[in-house]
Amino acid sequence: MITSKIIANGILKAIGTLILIALLVYFLYQIQNVLIYIVVSLLLTLIGIPVLEFFKKRLKFKHTMATVVVMSIYILLMLGFIMMFIPLIISQGQNLSLLNTAEIEKNSLELIKQINTFLEQHHIDSATFFDIKNFKSVINFNIIPNFLNSILGTISNFGMALGSVLFITFFFLKDKTIFLNGAKLLIPDTHEEKVLNSLDKINQLLSRYFIGLLFQLFIVFILYTIVLSIFGIPDVFVIAFLCAVLNIIPYLGPLIASILAALLTMLSHLGSDFQSEILPTTIYVLIGFWIVQVIDNNLSQPIIFSKSVSSHPLEIFLVIVIAGFSFGILGMIIAVPLYTIIKVISKEFFPDNKFIQLITKNI
Repeated sequence: MITSKIIANGILKAIGTLILIALLVYFLYQIQNVLIYIVVSLLLTLIGIPVLEFFKKRLKFKHTMATVVVMSIYILLMLGFIMMFIPLIISQGQNLSLLNTAEIEKNSLELIKQINTFLEQHHIDSATFFDIKNFKSVINFNIIPNFLNSILGTISNFGMALGSVLFITFFFLKDKTIFLNGAKLLIPDTHEEKVLNSLDKINQLLSRYFIGLLFQLFIVFILYTIVLSIFGIPDVFVIAFLCAVLNIIPYLGPLIASILAALLTMLSHLGSDFQSEILPTTIYVLIGFWIVQVIDNNLSQPIIFSKSVSSHPLEIFLVIVIAGFSFGILGMIIAVPLYTIIKVISKEFFPDNKFIQLITKNI
């Protein structure tokens, strides 16, 4: 028989549980930066493990020495990326007068006027696309200094974040066995074997996935660099790098990269004739970028992704699209790794399910 005391205890227990959940969520929110550092470190660890094993098995390095070499590679790559951006900051500060909003407004209005003239010459109502009278009222150029200040603030925090990530990654690589043994203590004995098998398989597949992703981005970076170099776009390596990084976002990223490349191409030719130089060059760059995407979407991306996570290309496409509709851009980015984790765990814990057997037959 349910008494008032039992009901009261149940209510108090439910309230206590909600309070604990709220406190946990608040605590996680307060340490969100630390959680981001840990997640980034885990990704670097997954990428670094195969390299670490190569140095240990092939070159006979000791574990600590192999870890130091892997971390040195990471540091050199990061320094290379930082050094690559320094010329962009200097040249853009000098040539485009980033802090001179009046100059930016003047250049932008000049570009809009040239576009309007081109449209009118071809009997197209320019007001359909650009209304120069309202352009200044719609766009507030004074937000640019604020935007730059936010970038400077981000850069100032980047050093601490980078140091924290590298520090955590070093110990993830160096003491991975200690962390694994610690995790065993938290796993119930009845599920220990299944959990450990899942972790081992997830580690293998995600390591292959992230290495494949880096290889795919490198291929796109090289192709973008070739396209931009052909048409003489300045800061070619930085622009190609930024556009390649956007490819981390499946399907949507390449579209954003094409728009970014088109805008930077037009800005790099300010002062030139729109019809004879700016427009043709922009169109050629867009065509080049679209050719790169055709190559990437039909050759490198399906082969690399499907092979790395042992999934059919159509399967990956559907997972990414569903995740995109459900959770937006973040969902598209994490869709493949998360789906891979779910597949591995499902196969280990529900091996007799026919549907799971079907989707995990290659794992």
